Amino acid sequence: MTASSTAAHAGGRPAATWQPDKFLDRYEVLTLPLGPDPDGEDPITATLVRKAGPEPSTNGAVLYVHGFTDYFFHEPLADYFHARGYAFYALDLRKCGRSLLPQHTAHLTTDLRQYDEELSRALDVVVDETAGDDGRARVIVAAHSTGGIITPLWLDRLRSSSPERHAHVAGLLLNSPWFDLQGSAVLRTPPVSALLRVLAAVRPKAVLPQELSEGYGRSIHETTGGEWAYDLALKPMGGFPVTFGFLNAVRRGHARLHRGIDVGVPSLVLRSDKTLFDRARPSSVDDADVVLDARHMSRWSGCLGDRVSVVPIADARHDVFLSVRHAREHAYREIDVWLQDTLSAPATPVDSPSDTTSDTTAGRA
Repeated sequence: MTASSTAAHAGGRPAATWQPDKFLDRYEVLTLPLGPDPDGEDPITATLVRKAGPEPSTNGAVLYVHGFTDYFFHEPLADYFHARGYAFYALDLRKCGRSLLPQHTAHLTTDLRQYDEELSRALDVVVDETAGDDGRARVIVAAHSTGGIITPLWLDRLRSSSPERHAHVAGLLLNSPWFDLQGSAVLRTPPVSALLRVLAAVRPKAVLPQELSEGYGRSIHETTGGEWAYDLALKPMGGFPVTFGFLNAVRRGHARLHRGIDVGVPSLVLRSDKTLFDRARPSSVDDADVVLDARHMSRWSGCLGDRVSVVPIADARHDVFLSVRHAREHAYREIDVWLQDTLSAPATPVDSPSDTTSDTTAGRA
């Protein structure tokens, strides 16, 4: 496959034209034009990313979705799945990462259901490129943080709206999913939720007054002592501003999850073993989740449906795959177990997780 290769699509869909990615060497991107933006910031697109060259797909494929103030740059994660016979794709959602355009409010959506469009289209591309001779594909959906609330809700809807698409999904892998609002319990009360709905209706693009801490970003970026290289324009150190419209969309998603959904496939939830929001203890950013509350992840994981496994990763950061080395190696071992024991993936001889994820830094700053 070359950088300008095209993929033949099934069902009469046009061929997909891939172009070189300007953020990652040896990766390609496919721009997915989307319909009119319900939030009035047209034009909008989404961006599918894959590693250039022949894609291994002996065991299936992975479709990865990022979180808030995030985009795909996790090359070691892609390498991990490649080594195990999985084609790897990542999706930068509308107004996020590679899909963020000057007229956009970063990450703004007023309804998480809007993401169904690009998720389903991305799944179609992955299926078309990795399906076997029988037309069936085996796709693991993986997601982090905000992506961890977006993708389960999409899969729950997909079961009934497009069962033929859903049949290609084999599993759901969640990395520190955003299952509830962190912070003081008063923020999760009905009066606060009602106020948020009003503010989102009248001023969806207005920004919450509270600023996000730079502690987490500084702990992971290579310029401030971390291990990881990524573009600070797409993933700012202190995060993008949070709008009332976006937060209300997330809270509505939380409420739907809490009533119980069914993603229809086995799920693995990886999270840190502890949460610490104490800004007076900056060292905690290296061995705890300082962004979301890990207890919420455990509490609400059962609402995903049947066959859910929740694994705490000792000393993991908010993104377990950006954690200190022993924590991320633990996470990869847990995925190995899940792939073989729960998804019954054929055994594939590979290097140990420590070899495939050791000293690699992701992306170009």
